Amino acid sequence: MHSTRLLPRLAATLALATAFAAFAQPAAPPLRTTVLAEGLDNPWSLAFLPDFEKTGRMLVTEKPGTMRIVGTDGKLSAPLKGVPPVVARGQGGLLDVTLHPDFKDNQLVYWSFSEAAPSGSGNSTAVARGRLDAAAGALRDVKVVFRQVPKVASNMHFGSRLVFDRDGRLFITLGDRGSRRNDAQTLDNHHGKIVRITDDGGVPPDNPFVGTAGALPEIWSYGHRNVQGAALHPATSALWADEHGPQGGDELNIPQKGQNHGWPVITYGREYGTGTKIGEGTAREGIVAPITRWVPSIAPSGLAFVTSDRHAAWKGQALVGSLKFGQLVRLELDGDKVAREHRHDAGARVRDVRQGPDGHLYLLTDDGELLRIEPGS
Repeated sequence: MHSTRLLPRLAATLALATAFAAFAQPAAPPLRTTVLAEGLDNPWSLAFLPDFEKTGRMLVTEKPGTMRIVGTDGKLSAPLKGVPPVVARGQGGLLDVTLHPDFKDNQLVYWSFSEAAPSGSGNSTAVARGRLDAAAGALRDVKVVFRQVPKVASNMHFGSRLVFDRDGRLFITLGDRGSRRNDAQTLDNHHGKIVRITDDGGVPPDNPFVGTAGALPEIWSYGHRNVQGAALHPATSALWADEHGPQGGDELNIPQKGQNHGWPVITYGREYGTGTKIGEGTAREGIVAPITRWVPSIAPSGLAFVTSDRHAAWKGQALVGSLKFGQLVRLELDGDKVAREHRHDAGARVRDVRQGPDGHLYLLTDDGELLRIEPGS
């Protein structure tokens, strides 16, 4: 049975580290949230199945390594068969999930996960695909289409969001693996990168480093720390992404083709514990600056754009989940700039935020709930 509750009324607040001067707006009306499902085990991501508006069915990943079909009636399927083993330690596990743009025809599902090295020493982010056989509760013809290299012994900074662009190419956001942060500035590895591949794991010929000696051709942009939210802008089709900074310095970026986004040379973050400076400062010629940043950190997660008339007052705005504060962070946009920021209490760490085919907004929380957000009264 569904339960409905109101999120607290919070005054709109400005991002503490936003570079744009703006005045806070009046308090936003409360939101009505409906708990659609609970008892999920550390859910990480969701994808709406094509029959969602009739059945309410979606795929939900659980970090320990299971993927389920979940309905808005609250029912959880048994774990789907066919998911490869994951390294479910630290920040690793079963992560993002998305559908192929032609899912109705090919039934292909893509998911990211932390994969152990064959030798058992080290791990990295990988992406697999398989054909959904919902009737059998299984993923068939499973194939790994991407592996982050090199694999290292770390339980940190796996990324990872999956976003298909308008040409059917797949963006994969990746972390720097924590102990290998300087790798984010070199092109002979996938650490601290956003990569772009074809739907079968190949390299698109228009990728920026194709033919560049010493560079991995999958790389789209570099100088990232740990990107855990990504979405295409509905008007420009550009990829937007949010990433975790250390002790402050979380960022929202528009990752530019072939460009350096700074980490760890340029950052607003500081070393944990000591608070000492990292890198050279907060700006440098030739490095793309974030469009906004958060100091102190909000620990950003899923990212979505609002296009639905169900939330007419929010239409054209961006939503970012906050793990640290258990909030939904709402960003009013002026082109590619953030004009104002508003925060709404979600009552738990928000892991993912999506707009559904029905125009409603859906959240996954770390305490195992699937929530639907509707305008309050």
